[in-house]
Amino acid sequence: MSHSPTVTVHFSQAIMQAAQRLGLALPYDLVARLDSRERVDLASQDRLWEAFCEGAGDPLVGVDLGLALQVGHLDTAGMILMSCETLEEAVESLIDYHPIVGEGGAFQVVRDTNVCEVRYQPVYQTRRPTRVEAVMASLLHLTRWSTGDAFRPDHLTLRHGAQDQPERYQEKLGLPVHFNHPDNALVFSADQLKLPLIHANPALCRHLRGLADELLARLDSQSLGARVSTLIRDYPRWGKERIAEQLGMSGRHLIRKLADEGTSFKLLRDTLLQDLAEQALAGGVRTGRIAEDLGFSDESAFAKAFKRWTGSTPARFREARPD
Repeated sequence: MSHSPTVTVHFSQAIMQAAQRLGLALPYDLVARLDSRERVDLASQDRLWEAFCEGAGDPLVGVDLGLALQVGHLDTAGMILMSCETLEEAVESLIDYHPIVGEGGAFQVVRDTNVCEVRYQPVYQTRRPTRVEAVMASLLHLTRWSTGDAFRPDHLTLRHGAQDQPERYQEKLGLPVHFNHPDNALVFSADQLKLPLIHANPALCRHLRGLADELLARLDSQSLGARVSTLIRDYPRWGKERIAEQLGMSGRHLIRKLADEGTSFKLLRDTLLQDLAEQALAGGVRTGRIAEDLGFSDESAFAKAFKRWTGSTPARFREARPD
């Protein structure tokens, strides 16, 4: 992957909807930010999961989330999986199109004559066991649903230990769960790959694959400058090295790649910080709070930067705004 991994906002919305059902209050700034995005960076998704799990208090909240997931939460990929003709075709499509749902992990299919395993390996660390359980529970739930409950898996394996009484897992999931296993995997007999899907629609599936291929191409081709700008807007206190780390490269490499695109980290950061500062001043936010939120050492440092950007002090800018 050549860019900072992201998740479809539809999956993030599934978490926010689950929080609402539980009566949990998630951080307002985070919810507002996610509502305005089509794709959510992993740092924001990490923060969302952290707030959700801490508020829920139930160690198996990930299992419950996965079992409540709907096809629409998986973006275009979910509609493709639903419209495939057989379970085998859906599993193959999962391998091809899962980055549309989220780039925080990868699926692999391992099969022999009698047994098939759909394995999942995450790349994130925050709340990893709970998030893995959500992924595996949703895989189980949606496979059952798409086959009209004809799907009969053998068992589920998880790399981590049980987060609660093992009996609770089996009660919720309806199958044996084995912990501390080498792989996160849904295991079932290979002959079930031939199961027909009840919502199969070959014409729709072909159309959706075309849309999904375009989306995957856009994910791969987004300019580095655009990705850096998104991260600066979401995390204005982050410096060059932190941004570079999030993008999986060194600070020096980031500078070189941006230069290749005809821009610089300083230009992008100044442009974004000026925009954020002007919005905050227009909204009546205190200058000290703005300075802190944007990562300046104090109000004086912020005022100097603002005057360099605009030729005006923050106070004069605020006074010049129409009522």
